[in-house]
Amino acid sequence: MTTPLVRFAPSPTGFLHIGNARPALLNFLFARKTLGRFLLRLDDTDRARSTAAFAQAIQEDLAWLGIVPDLFARQSERTPSHDAAKEKLIAQGRLYPCYETAEELDRRRKRQLGRGLPPIYDRAALALSDAEKSALEAEGRRPHWRFKLDPVVVAWTDLVRGESHVDCASLSDPVLIREDGSALYTLPSVVDDAEMGVTHIIRGEDHVTNTGVQVQLFQALGYPVPVFAHHNLLTTADGEGLSKRLGHLSLRGLREAGYEPASVAALAALTGTSEAVRPVASLDYLASLVDLGRISRAPAKFDPAELDGINAQLVHAMPFAEARDRLIAMEVPEETSESFWEAVKANLVKVGDAALWWRIVAGPVSPVISDPDFAAKALALLPEGAFDGGTWKSWTEAVKRETGAKGRALFMPLRQALTGLDHGPDLARLLPLIGRGRAARRLAGEAA
Repeated sequence: MTTPLVRFAPSPTGFLHIGNARPALLNFLFARKTLGRFLLRLDDTDRARSTAAFAQAIQEDLAWLGIVPDLFARQSERTPSHDAAKEKLIAQGRLYPCYETAEELDRRRKRQLGRGLPPIYDRAALALSDAEKSALEAEGRRPHWRFKLDPVVVAWTDLVRGESHVDCASLSDPVLIREDGSALYTLPSVVDDAEMGVTHIIRGEDHVTNTGVQVQLFQALGYPVPVFAHHNLLTTADGEGLSKRLGHLSLRGLREAGYEPASVAALAALTGTSEAVRPVASLDYLASLVDLGRISRAPAKFDPAELDGINAQLVHAMPFAEARDRLIAMEVPEETSESFWEAVKANLVKVGDAALWWRIVAGPVSPVISDPDFAAKALALLPEGAFDGGTWKSWTEAVKRETGAKGRALFMPLRQALTGLDHGPDLARLLPLIGRGRAARRLAGEAA
């Protein structure tokens, strides 16, 4: 049995966003689940827009998600294979030169629409004689090359959509080679998938129509046809498509905003499936949850608020050892970092939010004193010596007996004096970290 090989083939013309993370993850998780291999291939044949910086960023962002390729390739290094395929198709009569300009094609499409005809290419170039081609080239025109489609229905069993088909008679012959001789996406993609042994092509449903063309290309070049799976696309909460221009939803932007890669991976992979979207501790476990046959046909809506919720759940369950180095980077002293983490993690959405609470602990904090008399009595009852986990309970009981305050009237003035806020972590855990000296000064109304 052939070992599955899947691929993620982004163009290095921008940063990856949450929408790109979906096919990357679905391919990687499929490889994990089937004991297959994952190929990262940079489809960098667009010389004008592809950059080394974007190529590097793609690899870094995938690594942040936990995606480590088994194989790596650059499409630009495989030009001889693409050229050989081009010549083979020309020899078969399946690739033919066309000389129309973009303006001429646009006028032709408009005339067809005006006559109620489908706006597909009419294959006029096939009727050109050699003399007519030479005359056009003498004018300075250079041909683009189209792939001649057979007018057949291409059918396949899609791992997501089930039995699927495309009627190629309703499609224009696609342009595979530009006027400058460079290949468009379709030909290099088919050649590289075939020659590199890709067995399963898992991609967005926006490529369904392309599949009819590509199957014919695989067959014309004598290659085996891989298995296809076309998943639903991530959209914004309003149903709009995601794009590289949405910087705040780029993987780089999400990482810089402090989200955990596991929360981004869970939301990107599970949204729009029959599995509930929830925190997932590892990619291996996430792979066990993802079933291509259980992906919905409806759009998968990405809600940033849902990402906050998943991230918070992950942080609340995060062991200290996982957060330790990041806390030390926030200048939380190593000797108190574990007790601090256990005190504050239930109040965090992101690990980085802990920096706020460390400022509350270490100061300076401007206390909020709503009742100076109450604060003075609380200060007078503040226990001497080092604080521990029982200090808060014994102290507040003494303040309650002295003032008669209870419930919110007891706890809120103390919280506001000690932290300057009306909400936050359990003060029984926070008070020992604040310490007696800072607590006393804050109760006295000093910034400390």
